[in-house]
Amino acid sequence: MSTVLGSGPVRKMRTMLESPVRYALPMGDAVVEMNPLIGSEITLDFSGRILCVNCGRETKKSFNQGYCFPCFKTLAECDMCIMRPETCHHHLGTCRDPAWAENHCMQRHIVYIANSSGLKVGITRGNQVPTRWIDQGASQAVPVFRVQNRFHSGLIEDAVKKHVSDRTDWRRMLKGSSPLDDMAERAGAILDAARPDLEALAERHDFLEWESLDEQVVEIEYPVEEWPAKVSSLNFDKTPELRGRLQGIKGQYLILDSGVVNMRKFGGYEIALRA
Repeated sequence: MSTVLGSGPVRKMRTMLESPVRYALPMGDAVVEMNPLIGSEITLDFSGRILCVNCGRETKKSFNQGYCFPCFKTLAECDMCIMRPETCHHHLGTCRDPAWAENHCMQRHIVYIANSSGLKVGITRGNQVPTRWIDQGASQAVPVFRVQNRFHSGLIEDAVKKHVSDRTDWRRMLKGSSPLDDMAERAGAILDAARPDLEALAERHDFLEWESLDEQVVEIEYPVEEWPAKVSSLNFDKTPELRGRLQGIKGQYLILDSGVVNMRKFGGYEIALRA
């Protein structure tokens, strides 16, 4: 007989960098430790209710990983510049919420090279290291630059991504981890290739400065017993009850023997977890 371990609107899984990464799933007032469930049969039941992760109102459709439409259209954290930080318009005085931006965007950011589904460049707030890397399913990551704010990090990322991807292929990422013995050298080679673009960027924007970092590569191990031979995506909107043996967790994905589900995508969905 299965036991209900938690129920309520879910949020993205909390993580802690251990060996392997430790995961916990917030569900309403409960927080369910997920690592002990690996190897067990679990069921995730979606009630049909979606509650906005910002205002709590019930919504028929979720936008941008958990927001109702009014919040999606008005909140600074849902603006296009969050996805494309090089388009930040805070300095123009047109930010949706300058106070929010001061706490989230106008803080020191890290530009990094990671190995997730392959090498990629990315950015994150300094206090989101290593959470951002774990959420992306990176098996390795190394910080390369520190800058004063998100806009500056976005400009640098835009220059570096001419030489390496800025995206993660989630299907490939979920097929396993491939650590690189020469990760630091590969990151250095990318920056060497990008140097002319970075110098040109600095000439165009005389306000732009960055601090080069010389840090060790961070290795990340995930709690996975068995990688899926074929990656099939599961969706609560199409299948309200998801069940299967939990084979592992990587990024924000639960890996079941019946498919994989991105829990971050379904923020605000009212779900019950049984095992």
